[in-house]
Amino acid sequence: MDTPSCSHSGTMTAFIVSVLFLLPLTMADITPGCKIRFTSRGLEMLKYETQKFVEEELSNITMPEMKGKEGRFQYTINNVKITELNLTHVDLRFQPDLGLLFEVENSSITLNFQRRILYWFFFDVGSINASAEGVNIHTALNLIRDDMGRLKISNITCDAYITKMKAKFSGTLGRVYDFIATFLTTGMRFLLNQQICPSMDRAGLVLINSLLETIPVRSEVDSYIGIDYSLLQDPVVTESSLDMDFRGMFYELKNENETLPNNAVNPIMTEYDKMVYLALSEYFFDSGLDAYFKAEMFKTEISNGRMSKDMEMLLKTTYFATIMMLNPALMEAPLSLELETTSPPRCTIKSSGASVSVNAIVNVLVLPPGQDPVQLSSMTMETKFNAKVSMKGKRLTVHMDLRRFKIFSNKSALESLALIPLQGPLKTMLQISVVPLINNYTKRGVQIPLAEGMDFIEEVVTYHNGYIVIGADLHFTTGLREVIQSKMEGESANAV
Repeated sequence: MDTPSCSHSGTMTAFIVSVLFLLPLTMADITPGCKIRFTSRGLEMLKYETQKFVEEELSNITMPEMKGKEGRFQYTINNVKITELNLTHVDLRFQPDLGLLFEVENSSITLNFQRRILYWFFFDVGSINASAEGVNIHTALNLIRDDMGRLKISNITCDAYITKMKAKFSGTLGRVYDFIATFLTTGMRFLLNQQICPSMDRAGLVLINSLLETIPVRSEVDSYIGIDYSLLQDPVVTESSLDMDFRGMFYELKNENETLPNNAVNPIMTEYDKMVYLALSEYFFDSGLDAYFKAEMFKTEISNGRMSKDMEMLLKTTYFATIMMLNPALMEAPLSLELETTSPPRCTIKSSGASVSVNAIVNVLVLPPGQDPVQLSSMTMETKFNAKVSMKGKRLTVHMDLRRFKIFSNKSALESLALIPLQGPLKTMLQISVVPLINNYTKRGVQIPLAEGMDFIEEVVTYHNGYIVIGADLHFTTGLREVIQSKMEGESANAV
């Protein structure tokens, strides 16, 4: 039997390695630009809203008509209505490796229903008040990432049972019928048990999933860029938290499928004191700056009313010789500064704070009336801005402040020396004319991946090397029922 040659073995190895490198990365292999952690404290607040929501769902339970015969009694039970829910022992907690666990222990439900009873030749109609005691509901919700990258409840496991049920008849023959209460309440308890879990299934798989659909996955930020908040993997659930990794990438709307590689550090969250934590890496901000750069948003012109007379006079004095050589009549023409970035700005986050570095070309032009602009000079501008990140509601905002400014000539060191007198005035002009425009734009903010009806409050921002972490508490601006109802009404209107 022939032994394979070394050259053949090497070729096979190279082929296998090539195939492995060509295999696409799974979503779980992508470094997240954004992370969110919900803690047990946040779940404790959510418990009240969840309890109220479940009570509303259970109160809408409808039960079929009951008919039967017991000895000489013939009866019909209908119009069953739940008049009161008393969910006294409610717990909502994390279920490791699964999702959430909602439990109701030793609670009670009060019902009212109509009776029609025939006994020999006597016919009686009236109402019955009944109470279900020892109501226990155990519901486990499995949280996953769906095919669209959205958080979703994929499955619900429900177990519900009622320990006992009592019924009290009203009317003239109420005491006579007390002895049939046992088999009536047994049937009612059986039917009620059958209705609780389907109601819980609908609450989770239909209604709560509808709420989760209000969390943005891919959405427009403005008319230039969008944001991708798709989940990279199923959420990680422990006894104390639910952690979610999002892509956290901005993109230009004209090139939605273009992906910026993430080479930033992976944000780390270690705290559990606040209800929720949001971690954002340098990549999150860099992708936004890159998307705006590709959309050609980092261009501006300072002229006419935006340029002070002192600045215009200084520029004319600086370029006096050039203007005179071109045409002395141009001395009366207005000047213009054109600023355009030469590469995407870059964000740097350190424990001391965040900054944004910008490199741009500044062209000085004279604008003779009725003629094409005439370029007097072109210089390179290097600037660094301090960036203060904050949260308002569920919108992330950034406030910029010019920290460092430098200009130099593209032609020679000698010309760079001649530009030194322009350094201070140009910096002042940027602070007065450009920085306010930037902050006015960024104060609109961008929505973070949080469901409608919830806002951040009492935020604390901490800076780390390569990322920031925002710890906050949650505030419900709208109840779960109202948010879901509003969304479903909107979908119905759009369908029409």
